[in-house]
Amino acid sequence: LNGYKHMKTIILGSGKGSNAGALLDASSQNLLGSTEIVGVFSDVAESGVLKIADSHNIENDYLRSDSSSAKLTGEDEQLWMDSLSEYNPDLIILAGFMKILQDPFLKKFHNSIINIHPSLLPSFKGLRSIERAFDMGVRITGCTIHWVNSDLDGGKIIAQAPVRIMEGDSLEIVTARVHAAEHMLLPWVVSDLSQGIIPFPK
Repeated sequence: LNGYKHMKTIILGSGKGSNAGALLDASSQNLLGSTEIVGVFSDVAESGVLKIADSHNIENDYLRSDSSSAKLTGEDEQLWMDSLSEYNPDLIILAGFMKILQDPFLKKFHNSIINIHPSLLPSFKGLRSIERAFDMGVRITGCTIHWVNSDLDGGKIIAQAPVRIMEGDSLEIVTARVHAAEHMLLPWVVSDLSQGIIPFPK
């Protein structure tokens, strides 16, 4: 196994930051192998993810992006690439990051970006995945961690955790259960990546 002596890791998020929180909690308990979380960035100035990073004394910053676009483009994309490059990251984790990354960004950080998605891909790609699975009446949903490529939620799957939907479950209950599965799966995958148990793509 060829793990990292030090896997420098950056988290990108747009929302409450519960997955970032799960990672930072795991890190403070030495459960992430040789992972060092060096920075947390958000495209939303008042996002919870930045507050969580603050509370763990992790460097964090809001980086501007065009709120009218689903994609990170142009000067904004360059700003993000430059800002992240300063940390020389081995791994970038999209944890509730709502911007679509384009080819220049993906090439710059080639084969080093993972995303956590709240469904069992390839089912329910895109937005509102938990709600859509619930409305369709599926009996098993879950979460997926995958490598990021130019195909939205379409990169190679690394790991999945199933979540059963029982008769009488509300959407709130299912959502809480999927989030709990994410908080278990993501630290485990990051730890295994840092130790070389899960290989990075060539």
